[in-house]
Amino acid sequence: MFAAAPLLLLPVAAYNLFVLTLGRGFQIHDAHARLTAPLFTLTTAPGGVWPVSAADLMVAGSLVVFFIELVKSTASRRIALVNHSLSMVLFVACLLELLLAPAFATSTFFLITLMVLLDVVAGFIVTVARRDGEAEAEYR
Repeated sequence: MFAAAPLLLLPVAAYNLFVLTLGRGFQIHDAHARLTAPLFTLTTAPGGVWPVSAADLMVAGSLVVFFIELVKSTASRRIALVNHSLSMVLFVACLLELLLAPAFATSTFFLITLMVLLDVVAGFIVTVARRDGEAEAEYR
């Protein structure tokens, strides 16, 4: 059953844990300030300084997980339908958090929610394309 779970649940859970560790949890209005505070800096070759924040790390990690989820959605298994359904539930949950909780009204969580939406859309497109290909192969 764990194979059917959408991997994008990991960055959503990480964001939720990050927000819950802040002072007033989901009601905090300064989540953006805590997310964008530099954790460390990197120096580039020409001497530029790149401050890296928790938001940067969350979005980068989410993009990696999103890529893996897209590759996983191309597998032609029956479990893919369960995965797509759970991804839709995850998207609805993300959308509700984004719209109703002040701590989720950040660009970081919006981008994570957008990745979940794209996963839902891509999953259904891949499933429909696969079924069309199978149906077309039957007529040959």
